[in-house]
Amino acid sequence: MTRLRRPAAVLPLLVVVLLAGCSTVPSDSPTIEITQVAAPTDSAVGIEPLRPEAGATPEEVVRGFIDASASVVRNHPVARQFLSQDAARNWSDSDGVTVISQDFALVQTRSGTVDVTGSLVGALDQRGVFSVGTGTIFNRSFTLSDDSGEWRITDPPDGLLLLEPDFSRTYDAVDAYFLDPTGTRVVPDPRYLVTGEAQPNALVERLIAGASPAIAAGVANPLAGAELRSTVSVAGAMATVDLTWPSDVTDATLEAASAQLTWSLSQLELNSVEVLRDGQPLGVPGVPDVPDGRSTGDWAGLNPDGAPVGAVGHYLADGGLRLATDGSAAPGPAGQGVYGLSSAAVSVDARTSGLGLMAGVSTTAPGGAPATLFAGLYGGDLAPVLTGSAFTDPTTAGTRAEVWTVRDGAEVVRLPSGGSPQTVSATTLPGLGRATTFELSPDGVRAAVVVQGPEGGQLYVGTVVRDEDTVSVRDWRSVAPTLRQVVDVGWRNAGLLMLLADDPSAERTVPYTVGVDGWGLQATTTSGLPGQPTAIAAAPGRQPLISADGTMWTLAGGNWTTLVRGAEPRPGTAPFYPM
Repeated sequence: MTRLRRPAAVLPLLVVVLLAGCSTVPSDSPTIEITQVAAPTDSAVGIEPLRPEAGATPEEVVRGFIDASASVVRNHPVARQFLSQDAARNWSDSDGVTVISQDFALVQTRSGTVDVTGSLVGALDQRGVFSVGTGTIFNRSFTLSDDSGEWRITDPPDGLLLLEPDFSRTYDAVDAYFLDPTGTRVVPDPRYLVTGEAQPNALVERLIAGASPAIAAGVANPLAGAELRSTVSVAGAMATVDLTWPSDVTDATLEAASAQLTWSLSQLELNSVEVLRDGQPLGVPGVPDVPDGRSTGDWAGLNPDGAPVGAVGHYLADGGLRLATDGSAAPGPAGQGVYGLSSAAVSVDARTSGLGLMAGVSTTAPGGAPATLFAGLYGGDLAPVLTGSAFTDPTTAGTRAEVWTVRDGAEVVRLPSGGSPQTVSATTLPGLGRATTFELSPDGVRAAVVVQGPEGGQLYVGTVVRDEDTVSVRDWRSVAPTLRQVVDVGWRNAGLLMLLADDPSAERTVPYTVGVDGWGLQATTTSGLPGQPTAIAAAPGRQPLISADGTMWTLAGGNWTTLVRGAEPRPGTAPFYPM
């Protein structure tokens, strides 16, 4: 049978109906009872822990309890064997997870008391949302009794205490996808689910419960108000999700929810998803119901990491805009250096993939102002629109024709195409420090900022919230608190940041990647770079660009190479990708 496909571009029009006339945050989300952090299985998966040995010391009992907490068997029966009878009966293993470093220490401070000390990596709440640790020291005292003839813990903390490698082995990172306010992209909301066959059902439960507090105000949830009629079933590579919906649910909401479920469940090696309403096909007009479910290809227009065709990298050299493909001048006066630009950004028309609104910063413009923001159409004349003592490099997102920047280190400004500059409410940003870098995520729902504080540059991520009359950025959270001297940041994709920061061990600035929630901080190669990198550009589906020692480099094959392989490095700085 030939699968019927409807053009993916139609979906955003339907989603606009879903979002029109209301806040981006549904107010009627149902309360979902989550009985486990991430639905452990009933059978052993992976490495299973050892039971207590006879005559074990208090330190060995506490270590065994921590090791056994990494089991994925429901209710953690082995871990309970390290507890006294009362503690085993009352201990709750579903109150979240605390993750500490592998190099933790166990010390018996007095008879029957053991202190556990280690670096706090982070914590996982009952929704599977990870919060990165601040780099502080975790310390917890365990009290033990030998009334039974063997040392057993009497006061275990509720929830799980896991070492970092055990957390990585036991939990899988999976994105719960919600919709951006324009309804044109799904937005990743990272969750961590216990490895095993219960993941599809656990993920759908979390989608219904709603987005994490950090981004809830910036996204829409088409599944709000729905309820699972039965456990998500999986046959081969197809999942079936049977839901009950409110009686007034619209066809646009049903279609958007179907796309949301498909994008989310596809991460679990499921090629297609069938969504039912009370056991029957959805029956949405214009959207054929197919017996073998629908795939992400049916909703390709919502790709969170879609890369605009022809949106090649750019950079600045001698005040002129250059193409990263070969170093040639960009079209128009900006490419000829007329405005003396030191940084720039360009938006992309989502309908045509053509380059549209452009904004650039000049510190050499006439008029006496320290810095001037110019704007206009790409390839055409630019006009001054704003002055200040300084501007961060302009930035764009893939969902709206607008450019953002921060003026004078504190005032967030957005410039819509054809409009005037508007101040964005970001009341808590100045309290973090002076902003030197500001980058919108590809979907426009998040913003990454580097602020200068007492210990140098620090990286924060906030949420862009769009109400009927105002736009704001709020809910700032530190995502790489252990890094110091952060220099620059870009978006590798919708859920992964790439940044430049100091590496104390190497005594130099190096590239890193880190998840948007702070998990998975990892240094990236510096092989091929001639010296200290000072600026970085990243975008979905594109090779990162770096400026180092005043020359431009691109990442290819695990090494940094010149823009044209085999050619001399080209002078340049402030790289960016149109979005």
